[in-house]
Amino acid sequence: MQSLQHQLIVSCQAPVDSPLHDPMVIAAIAHATVNQGAAGLRIDTPAHVQAVRQRTSVPIIGLWKRQFEGSEVYITPQAEQAKAIAQAGADIIAIDATLRARPGGETVASLIDFIHNLGKLVMADVDTLESAIAAAAAGADLVGTTLYGYTQQTRHLPPPGFDLLKQMVDELSVPVICEGGIASAAMAKQALDLGAYAVVVGTAITGIDAQVKAYCEALSSQ
Repeated sequence: MQSLQHQLIVSCQAPVDSPLHDPMVIAAIAHATVNQGAAGLRIDTPAHVQAVRQRTSVPIIGLWKRQFEGSEVYITPQAEQAKAIAQAGADIIAIDATLRARPGGETVASLIDFIHNLGKLVMADVDTLESAIAAAAAGADLVGTTLYGYTQQTRHLPPPGFDLLKQMVDELSVPVICEGGIASAAMAKQALDLGAYAVVVGTAITGIDAQVKAYCEALSSQ
């Protein structure tokens, strides 16, 4: 984790219906960001993690987005997905650590224990200070603001969650990662100034689909 301190982590992901959603393409994008100084990567799905691992040696925060009926939790919701991501070569496994009901009745604490037994670190993606404190108490190695603005409880709050970030920095003894809504280098620097251990940036750097759509929508409104 020390190699990530005060550094940029780039999330290299693409919508499943995008031509970019291909292991070799994601690996090339990830490689390009590392060439320009990214200290870490955040990658979704085992196939993509494996492809990226073959191209670079920087730390990978791996996750697997899977949705199950009866639960809104989708970021590495169960041990099965965590194991697959670990075997693909991730160094840190990201999980949804909100207080929402989880598929299969598994708890955040039991999932963290499972991942630790695989020899991997855990990044807890949270939405509130309450869930952040609970995740740290359950043994999470890193806690991120990733889900601020994306849960029912926080949907009215637009990312980035700088207020939540500051609260987490003040309350937690584990490293706090700022992720979500970072749209410029200045905002990334602001996150570090507020005490973030590292900053994850995705859409603003690698979200070609979302960025082009936003530009086209803006131009078509004229």
